[in-house]
Parts: sequence; structure tokens; C-alpha cells
Amino acid sequence: MVKIRLRRVGRRHNPIYRVVVADSRSPRDGSFIAVIGHYNPQTDPATVRIDREQALLWLSRGAKPTDTVSGLLTKAGISTTSASPDGGE
Repeated sequence: MVKIRLRRVGRRHNPIYRVVVADSRSPRDGSFIAVIGHYNPQTDPATVRIDREQALLWLSRGAKPTDTVSGLLTKAGISTTSASPDGGE
């Protein structure tokens, strides 16, 4: 199963996350299929940048976002229920 989840990068005590599409069997910081955005919780307010077209493409292909990524997608204005890459909501 393919999931959209967070991959931790950055230094110790300074986490920055990439939003990646990965096989659910790979470890958190292991191999991934594509990077579709990033999330920096250290800024005020937290920075969320996600490529809308790529996110919708992977959602339409059946990728399941984790709970955290689902919340980030909602913050970015991307509906996890509409999986049409052409924007036909």
C-alpha cells in the first residue's frame, strides 16, 4: 500500500519534515517514491508547502495519507476526498 506521510530531516532538536509518497513497508526515513512538499513546525506559524497537483495525482492513484498529513493537506486547502487531478471537485 502506498502512503503519503512525513519524512524527518533536519538536525537534532530541529525537525523539518518532507511530505513524501512511500510504500507503507519502508521505514520512516527510508526510501520513498516522490517528495510532494515540506512542513516546518519550527516557524511561527508553521510553514506548510505542498504541491497541489502532485498530491491530487497520488490521492487519485489510491495513496492513503496518514492522520497528520491529512491535517496538513486540509490546512493547505487540498481535500483528501476529492481525488481528481484536474480539479473537478
